[in-house]
Amino acid sequence: MTHTVLRLGEPIEVGSRLTMVKSGQVAQFGFSNPDRGQLGFEALDLGMLRRRVTGETLTKVHRTDFHQLFLFTAGTGTTMVDFVDHPCSPGTLLHITPGRVLRLPSGSAEASLMLFTPAFPPPVLGPFGPVLHSVGKAELPVFSRAMQDLRQEYRRNLLTGEPVDLLCQLLGALLLRVARLPGDAPRHDPRFERFQQELERSFASTRNAAEYAARIGYSTRSLNRICLAATGQSAKALIDARVTLEAKRLLVHTDLSSAAIGHRLGFSEATNFTKFFARETGVSPGAFRE
Repeated sequence: MTHTVLRLGEPIEVGSRLTMVKSGQVAQFGFSNPDRGQLGFEALDLGMLRRRVTGETLTKVHRTDFHQLFLFTAGTGTTMVDFVDHPCSPGTLLHITPGRVLRLPSGSAEASLMLFTPAFPPPVLGPFGPVLHSVGKAELPVFSRAMQDLRQEYRRNLLTGEPVDLLCQLLGALLLRVARLPGDAPRHDPRFERFQQELERSFASTRNAAEYAARIGYSTRSLNRICLAATGQSAKALIDARVTLEAKRLLVHTDLSSAAIGHRLGFSEATNFTKFFARETGVSPGAFRE
């Protein structure tokens, strides 16, 4: 059995676990299980992933269209997610949702790894949870066993081809345990999640808080109260932060000009984008890219 990882610019090959296509300078990885093509889940470990792909691929900044759940078990390393370096040591649990820009763990880190499509598990988690969790000593055996159960059921399913109901439920139970861990997620509020969903759809077309409020059925004042209660920040601050994050991604990981990036993010004039970015980050787009 062979596993193929494509180089930038090559066509997608059906059946490879990680398929990569060119988008500026960001590698885009799509999910495809190498052992059972229609299964939206794979259980492995970081060592297996290192043997499967090249070192260059592991260290390449990329995005995926699937979830990655790491439970670090030995060694140390650092994973970059959206310009934040996360130190990883035994007991660190990292959940990387689709669309984030990341670089896989460097160093001597070892981890159990679950890869799954958004549609595979039961709908137990929203799309905006925290990246990093710390699993305490008392809980670590529980999470280790949950990962082990998933791997055993995954291997059994590959052999038998039975329905994946139990595999889905085991993953759902693990994700519910993850949701109970301490992290930097905002307090859960369905109203705030509706705002986040609308923000993901529309951040490149409008930065007007009143428009977001109207789209989800609230006044601007109510939306600000919701955002402040969930995060301590106003709706406008969260909108601007999302636009800034996307600008950083495009500046560092594509060859687009500053003017083209500003246009893509809804700025009618390049100077307006430059002023906005400098206000939010303290540096010009060109300085940040360098």
